[in-house]
Amino acid sequence: MNILILSASTGGGHMRASKAIESYMLKQDKDINVKIVDSLLYISPILNKTITSGYVYLATKTPKLYGKLYDLSNKDRKFSNFVTRINNIFANKLLPLIDDFKPDVIITTHPFPTEMVSRLKLKNEINIPLICIMTDYAPHKAWLSEKVDAYIVANDDMVAKMVAQGVSEEHIYPYGIPVDEVFFEEEEKQLVLEELNLDKNLPTILMMAGSFGVANVFDIYANIIDINLDFQIILVTGKNKKLYNQFEEVVGNRPKNTKLIYFTNEINKFIQASDIIITKPGGLTVTEALA
Repeated sequence: MNILILSASTGGGHMRASKAIESYMLKQDKDINVKIVDSLLYISPILNKTITSGYVYLATKTPKLYGKLYDLSNKDRKFSNFVTRINNIFANKLLPLIDDFKPDVIITTHPFPTEMVSRLKLKNEINIPLICIMTDYAPHKAWLSEKVDAYIVANDDMVAKMVAQGVSEEHIYPYGIPVDEVFFEEEEKQLVLEELNLDKNLPTILMMAGSFGVANVFDIYANIIDINLDFQIILVTGKNKKLYNQFEEVVGNRPKNTKLIYFTNEINKFIQASDIIITKPGGLTVTEALA
């Protein structure tokens, strides 16, 4: 069986969910062939860089504007139709990939490829089951497309909301957001703290700026380090070198012991070593913390 997983790199969660699905499926059946494709990168490196860079800029530099655009695309039909038209223009560029790989099922973990594949199905270009795994805790309109055969959603509360938006209830499955199995494996907290040269007896706060490094985490850090309580901090800046350098200049002079970390693929260890997490509300990050 061939399973094609289409995602995008606007935020780290969509690709992490894809990899979690791949890992699980390969353990279930050795005859399953899974292919993960960053759909925007496959279609056009220039398009991918434009959209990804735009997302990073809005999310890190102008989060309020990003929030307004996010809300607008969920309410304003003209704005959402514009995004749909863009996706429709590029949908056919996925056909060579689909024709070559010949998937039995297509799974999407991002709204853009979901809409593109739905468009191909509407035009009768393909006739392949489409499963959309929503990596959010609310059903934004961008996720909803006409030819999706099944939606995997985070929780039961989302079912009624999606039905109100016109999705048939029989197509909605509240199975949760997929995360890598390492988040269910218990780490020895004391060993992790020892590895980080942190105090085994102090409460530990984990601060995460997200995969691209949301800059306002610096203000949050500045506001909590003078609290008159004993605690230590693990601070992950994500792929924001400027933010990392900004922290590097100050953490050694602050009253709370702070372990500074750039982007990491071992976030599960730091989560399990911590007592409190402060982070942006990404669907995957929240789910990993809950796990």
